[in-house]
Amino acid sequence: MYKRSQTAVLAFLAVLIIAAGSVFAAEAPLVRVKDIARVHGVRDNQLYGLGLVVGLNGTGDSSGTLANVQMVANMLERFGITVSADDMRLRNVAAVMVTATIPASVRVGDTIDVTVSSIGDARSLQGGSLLQTPLQAANGQVYAAAQGPLSIGGFVVRGGASSVQQNHTTVARIPNGAIVEQEIPHSHSYSDEIHLVLHEPDFGTAARLVDTINQVFTQNIAQAYDQSTVAVKIPEEYADNTVGLIALLEELPIRPDTKARVVINERTGTVVMGADVRIATVAVSHGNLSVRVDANPFVSQPTGFVGETVVGVDYNIDVQEPEGGLMLLSGGSNVEDLVNALNAVGASPRDIIDILQAIKAAGALYGDLIIM
Repeated sequence: MYKRSQTAVLAFLAVLIIAAGSVFAAEAPLVRVKDIARVHGVRDNQLYGLGLVVGLNGTGDSSGTLANVQMVANMLERFGITVSADDMRLRNVAAVMVTATIPASVRVGDTIDVTVSSIGDARSLQGGSLLQTPLQAANGQVYAAAQGPLSIGGFVVRGGASSVQQNHTTVARIPNGAIVEQEIPHSHSYSDEIHLVLHEPDFGTAARLVDTINQVFTQNIAQAYDQSTVAVKIPEEYADNTVGLIALLEELPIRPDTKARVVINERTGTVVMGADVRIATVAVSHGNLSVRVDANPFVSQPTGFVGETVVGVDYNIDVQEPEGGLMLLSGGSNVEDLVNALNAVGASPRDIIDILQAIKAAGALYGDLIIM
């Protein structure tokens, strides 16, 4: 029964992909569910720890970095050597913060990458090695231990008052530098349900996902709790194979729905506009005003012996205002019409940013204007 049910689902899935592709080809690309959603309970976790990097060639922390000195004193005391922190002068050691991301799928004994960042005044971590550092999560429990030589992908060379540096030398990585000591508990199912969480919450996408799942399984097993969570009841034939069910759900095709957005990066002059952005009837006039002021110093020398020498400045002001182009966009214009109109008046990316902000302020831009 299980094989017949799975074969029927796969056959219906193939028909759905072909039909959906022919209907939505002109509107938006089809994507897999795994590209727009995740299974609730399956997530990464962040780890961090405070450690020491040793073996530096005089590029470590100075004696003014109390964290470094105190950490070394504490370490020596654990080895039975008592040294006052005030008497220590170290330049081959650096205090660092170690961070890592641990996936939910790793098991005890697996290795993960770590990032090592200096927290003192070390000039470079080149050639250093990290001493064993426990990595803990937000709950305070240790889940991994990191240790090993650093890889910075650069260098710094100093000689006298000159120096040459490539890349950032106070941040390093250790590939597979941490060993997992404890697994993070997780669950991909809740009672008899699997919850799918959308990366971009949207009521339309959630409703389409519910319809797709119910059509594929020919029964109402999916229900949307809100705009981001869709609950799927586990069918009887998948009661002992939830992994297979999740794999099938993640491969389902769906056309996601998103809000109309215009994203602006003012630092780089980048403008990205979605195809669903609409413009109401609006007239736009844009021109650049250029003002140039030149200062020309001069000296006035009196004739004979009467009067005084005068030193002054003569200002020359030049104002240029090119004729601004006037464009008219009719109601319902899309992003292509807007771009063509802006290019027609010779607008630069910076000008386009100013124009879009003005159109949004006028209430004629139907979409979210996001400024990075």
